[in-house]
Amino acid sequence: MGDHFQTIVDRAASPQQAPQLAERVVEWLVAEGIVLAERTDCVFGQPLGHPPGPNWQRAVAPDDADWDPWDGLAVYTGRTVFHGGQGEPEAVTCPRCGVTTRLITDEWELIDDAWAPFGKAIDAWHKTGEAQVDCPACADAVPLPDWTWTDDYFAFAHLGFEFWNWPPFTEEFRTRISELLDGHRTAYVWGKL
Repeated sequence: MGDHFQTIVDRAASPQQAPQLAERVVEWLVAEGIVLAERTDCVFGQPLGHPPGPNWQRAVAPDDADWDPWDGLAVYTGRTVFHGGQGEPEAVTCPRCGVTTRLITDEWELIDDAWAPFGKAIDAWHKTGEAQVDCPACADAVPLPDWTWTDDYFAFAHLGFEFWNWPPFTEEFRTRISELLDGHRTAYVWGKL
């Protein structure tokens, strides 16, 4: 079965903005009763997270409100490669020319030649915070965080809110988080481990 996660990633927050924006969002989540202020051992990948609050249902559709979340919220405020967990990224689209590059075959096997420049760039971005990939179609050098990944499989950012084992979020909840992030462009990375 596995553990599922949903991550709302702020794609525009700078390293300097991330802690302040994270605090704003967590304060709102606590005030709404969606998560608790106290931090406990309730998330994967970090020692402490915010457990679900008494009004966690405000983040999900009424049809999903009978599925109680059993883990909490991890907040990331440093350079992080957010990814969809199991499986492989299907494709990536250049923001300059709009051409989509397939990264897997119809049998879900990685296409090594297509993946190689992205794999190298991901390693570089993780280490330095900067990386570019030359588009196979238009040949422009495009910063890695600007590429659009199918199903938001990857997001490269300094701020993310990762909820473990919660029902799916409503579009209204995700929009409200974006508004609290000064209207920054967000990614919705989801998956399971």
